[in-house]
Amino acid sequence: MIRHIAIAPSGFKESLSARAAAEAIATGARRVLPGASLDLIPLVDGGEGTAEELATASGGRLLPVRATGPVGTPLTSHIALLPDGTAVVEMAAVAGLSLVPPALRDPGATTTYGVGQLIRAALDEGARRILVGCGDSGTSDGGAGALQALGVRLLDGDGRELPRGGGELSRLRRIDASGLDPRTAATEILVACNPFNVLCGPRGVARVFGPQKGATPARVEELAAGLEQWAAVLERDLAPTGTDLRLGPGTGASGGLGAGLAALGATLAPRFEVLLDQVNLDARLARADLVLTAEGALDSQTPRGKVPAEVARRAKRAGRPVLALAGTLGEGAHEVRGAGVDAWSGILPAPVTLAEALLRGAEFLADATERALRMVLMGMRAAAPVDAAPVDAAGTAAPPRVAALPDLGGR
Repeated sequence: MIRHIAIAPSGFKESLSARAAAEAIATGARRVLPGASLDLIPLVDGGEGTAEELATASGGRLLPVRATGPVGTPLTSHIALLPDGTAVVEMAAVAGLSLVPPALRDPGATTTYGVGQLIRAALDEGARRILVGCGDSGTSDGGAGALQALGVRLLDGDGRELPRGGGELSRLRRIDASGLDPRTAATEILVACNPFNVLCGPRGVARVFGPQKGATPARVEELAAGLEQWAAVLERDLAPTGTDLRLGPGTGASGGLGAGLAALGATLAPRFEVLLDQVNLDARLARADLVLTAEGALDSQTPRGKVPAEVARRAKRAGRPVLALAGTLGEGAHEVRGAGVDAWSGILPAPVTLAEALLRGAEFLADATERALRMVLMGMRAAAPVDAAPVDAAGTAAPPRVAALPDLGGR
């Protein structure tokens, strides 16, 4: 019997926040199981919605901050101030892909300058610790812009300062950190990131994520070369001795922001270790009869540090079944089974344009949840024990009778 469902999705990029996705799933679940208890656990992975969700979960507050967006125009962003003195900087709130107009999507030109401005705002508020959430970025500048906003000068061979953007990094020859905000050295900076993302090499951030952000093949190689140069000069001129900025876990987070902040002495930590314990996830999954999770796309990247895989891994420790829903099923989607997902399904009922899919995300997700749960219930009924067929006085067998099932609800 399904009495209690844990609903633990991530957001659907450019369509639904994690909370909106959880609410859509709950809408579909109530159509099928109106009497079930639903525990909504919107999960953030450091990307969009991280600051707001952590503020809500802890009783903190959001502070509006004017900053520079990824294409260089001013915007109103925010940081979260938590009761324990931690400030949360959500890079997606100031340098996310959703803030880059489609016609301007060139990760060689976008900047993380606004991230540095949000860090400064957190320092101005007296934060004892700064938690930087990485995810959903529209940049590939290695965190260069963030360091520039904090007072670091990036110089070419003639001693001139480089313009912003990852496309300029191949011309970097020297870093002048004399103007770096001294408060960064006295403040703990913790970066919640995907440890699978590295800055350089064949699986470097430019090659893996550059095309998703609008980079052409030629631009991808240009960015990859620039990040190699960035890592070499950072390691020589700024980073703590022995820091591996090329291939260190998490250095490629958010277009290489992880590397830039690591050069300042920040700690790069697996995002789920940092973020999910804030919502007591393990205990809540253990109480559920069924776990529903979701994200915008299930593909070969999902087991490499995405929310559905982490939810499934934790749910399996408690022996709970997991159903995953996705906006799209990409190449390698079947690999989620190895991560602990028992069943998965796309949410689109028919071919639609991307614009329509993004606009109607909540509707499609609710309907897909209903369809999936009805299949689950049908499977439960089909698996129920069957009584022996009674035989009448003439020796004719009556149709077999399925043993009575508890009321599973429905409409």
